[in-house]
Amino acid sequence: MPTPLSRSSSTLAALLAGKLQGATHLDLRGCGLQELPAAVLGLADTLQVLDVSGNGLGTLPEGLARLTKLHTFFASDNRFTAVPAVLGRLPMLDTLGFKANQIAVVPAPALAPSLRWLILTDNRISELPATLTDCARLQKLMLAGNRLTFLPRGVGRLGRLELLRLSANRFEHAAHALPDDLLALPRLAWLAHAGNPFSAAREQDALKQVAARPIPWSELSVQALLGQGASGHIHSAQWRPADAPERQVAIKLFKGAVTSDGLPASEMAATLVAGSHPNLVGALGPLAGHPQGVQGLVLPRLAAHWAPLAGPPSMASCSRDVYADALRLPDVQARAIGRAATAALGHLHDRGLTHGDLYAHNLLVNGQGQALLSDFGAASFVNLGDADRTRALQALDTRALGILLDELARLTATGPPGGHPATGPSGT
Repeated sequence: MPTPLSRSSSTLAALLAGKLQGATHLDLRGCGLQELPAAVLGLADTLQVLDVSGNGLGTLPEGLARLTKLHTFFASDNRFTAVPAVLGRLPMLDTLGFKANQIAVVPAPALAPSLRWLILTDNRISELPATLTDCARLQKLMLAGNRLTFLPRGVGRLGRLELLRLSANRFEHAAHALPDDLLALPRLAWLAHAGNPFSAAREQDALKQVAARPIPWSELSVQALLGQGASGHIHSAQWRPADAPERQVAIKLFKGAVTSDGLPASEMAATLVAGSHPNLVGALGPLAGHPQGVQGLVLPRLAAHWAPLAGPPSMASCSRDVYADALRLPDVQARAIGRAATAALGHLHDRGLTHGDLYAHNLLVNGQGQALLSDFGAASFVNLGDADRTRALQALDTRALGILLDELARLTATGPPGGHPATGPSGT
């Protein structure tokens, strides 16, 4: 089976040879591009999806505006220092991804009003243009790992916004990151804001109250890869503690300094502060002494029959999980899963945390109605002394819970509320 690199290279060769006329999707990831091939513009009448991630691009040609049918464009892991203004002239642009570039500037004309999904994770952006609030269709906005200190005025106009990532920025005050009109958005349900100056002290203070000792890498024997998500890889491992019997565990090794949801340190803090609960996966302790300095968590090893209830959102579903077509749940089982999710969320709120990512794909189920909530990558600490803002933040989690309960109810009736899982371009 060819690697993505060889597939992309073959695609580039075919493009340059004029063999892709009429193409609707073009994957040029990792082709060593320093500039966009002129042949791409020759697909102006048909091209809908373009992925140039993993290259050395820093600019785009003005002629890109001729791609009037382009609705999805990914340019993650390139060398852009500004979002090209030409993108704002694409009339059908729906999804735009510039994760992990060097972007410091987002020009006002660069944001097409038609955008539904905008990914600017892991850049150097200190200010967003007011034109962001003209994106009335915006449903998913990924801004973690930048240098933002304020949001544009008028974010309350983004009435369709459902998922927002503000973690790992430079917001000094909660009101700057979480203004009242943002928290009042009618559809906002999945919000992450950890790793900012306004919350750093609470994260550190909360961690001091946690007694979990670090688990040395030397006591672990890493085995097979069990899976991976946006923030890290999970391996099975054998743990041989010096003062207790050996046991099977799982290790989550974080991928990098910034994830799509925020900082690994914030996720570890939230996971440890959440502690134990019958409906949480929980953690045994933070990892210490990895030879490459990788951060990680040691987790309980679950039996193989535990599995996510759904797949994560696809490119088409945007902010909604994708359920297997054949999945049906007995009413008693769906109700039990709903009660488990409700109990887990209540426990987190009592601990001064919001989950920020309460989805079926983060619920592990065993086929008997038992469920465990996992993945604290988007979890955030709330200031319990600020009662109004705390209630507003917890209400967003509750809205996500309501969506989940509605999906569970539909699984018992007419069937799953999603389509086929889809593998989208990189940068999601």
